[in-house]
Amino acid sequence: MAIGIFDSGLGGLTVWAAIENRLPELELTYFCDTRNTPYGVRDADDIYSLTRSHVHALWNNGCNLVILACNTASAVALRRMQEEGVPDGRRVLGVFVPIIETLTERQWGDNSPPREVAMKNVALFATPATVSSRAFQRELAFRAIGVDVEAQACGGVVDAIEEGDMILSEALVRSHVEALKRKMPNPEAAILGCTHYPLLQEVFQRALGPEVKILSQPAIVAESLVDYIDRHPEMKSPGSGNRFLTTGDHVRNSDHATRFLKRKIVFEAVWSGTALEC
Repeated sequence: MAIGIFDSGLGGLTVWAAIENRLPELELTYFCDTRNTPYGVRDADDIYSLTRSHVHALWNNGCNLVILACNTASAVALRRMQEEGVPDGRRVLGVFVPIIETLTERQWGDNSPPREVAMKNVALFATPATVSSRAFQRELAFRAIGVDVEAQACGGVVDAIEEGDMILSEALVRSHVEALKRKMPNPEAAILGCTHYPLLQEVFQRALGPEVKILSQPAIVAESLVDYIDRHPEMKSPGSGNRFLTTGDHVRNSDHATRFLKRKIVFEAVWSGTALEC
C-alpha cells in the first residue's frame, strides 16, 4: 500500500522529497495533474471536482492515505471532501494543517478557546484561489486571537516555475514581496502557502529580510506525517519504491523535476485518474 501525494503540478515534489528523506522506508506515489495546472486560478467548484476525482482514483488504486500537497486543493477542497464523508479505511490530509498547528502552537484537534500566540504579524504568500478562500484566516481564527494576517496573491509564480523560467519566477517573487510590504511593512513571519514556493525560499528570504521567519511546508508536513503514522500505524506499509505519475507531458515533467530536485525523477503518463495503478 503506497501513500499518495497529490498536487496540481510539480510543487508538491518539495513535500515528497521531505517525506522521502524523513521516512525512506515508505512507498510513495506522487501524482500531478499538470494537464489542468494551475489550480490557483480556477473557481472553487472546478478545484473541488478535479481534486475529488484524483483523490478517489488514488484511493481506488490502493493509496489509502492521500496527502494534498497543494495548498489550493487543501484550502478549497479538503474540508468539503471531509464533510461529504471519507470511505472507511481511507484518509485525506492537507498541507496547510501542520502550518496552522505550528503557528498556533496547538494540535488540530484541540477544541479549546482561541488564545494569544507568539506571532502577531504574519504574511501569507499564496495562489489567488488560496487567498480568496481565506482558509488560513478562518482556521487561525478558530485557534488564535490577535494575529494579523496579510495575504498576497502571487499571480504568475506557479506558471513560471512550471515552465522552468526561474529568472521570471524570482522577479515575480520580489515584486509580490514589495507589494506585501506596502501593506505590512514589518511582518514577523511569512507563510509560503504554495508548495512550489520552497523552490524559491532563498529569494523570499532575501526580499523579506533576515529578521522574518519563513514558515515553509515540506519539513513541517513531513514531521507531522511521522506523528500521524505513529498514531495510525495501519497507514504505514513499506513498499517496493516510489512512482511518479502525471496527466501531462511525462518527459517534460521528468526534466523539470530532475532539475528542481537535483536528482533523477522519471514520470509515467496517465491519461485519466481512473487509469492509475498504484
